[in-house]
Amino acid sequence: MRYWVYILLCADGRYYVGSYRGEDPEVRASEHNTGKYLDAWTSKRLPVTLVWSCEFQRITDMIEFERRLKHWRRAKREAVIRGEWSALPGLATAYARKAKEPSR
Repeated sequence: MRYWVYILLCADGRYYVGSYRGEDPEVRASEHNTGKYLDAWTSKRLPVTLVWSCEFQRITDMIEFERRLKHWRRAKREAVIRGEWSALPGLATAYARKAKEPSR
């Protein structure tokens, strides 16, 4: 069994983060687009495009990374999509700094 975390770009411009157990995450993206799961978050945001995926050796690593990625801001997700892993610490720092600045 192969384990994947993936990001879909929805028709409304939002990103969807999910996980998949199978040979190819394109299969899962196709399931989203065909409406296989009518109650899915993506069902009202079709069509979707697979913009990033990563395979994991262990299911526990897949689950952990999916959970983490779901809580990231758009800028961090887009850095992952572009493969700019080195930008992630700066994006986290920038957000933390912005959140701590006092209101004027």
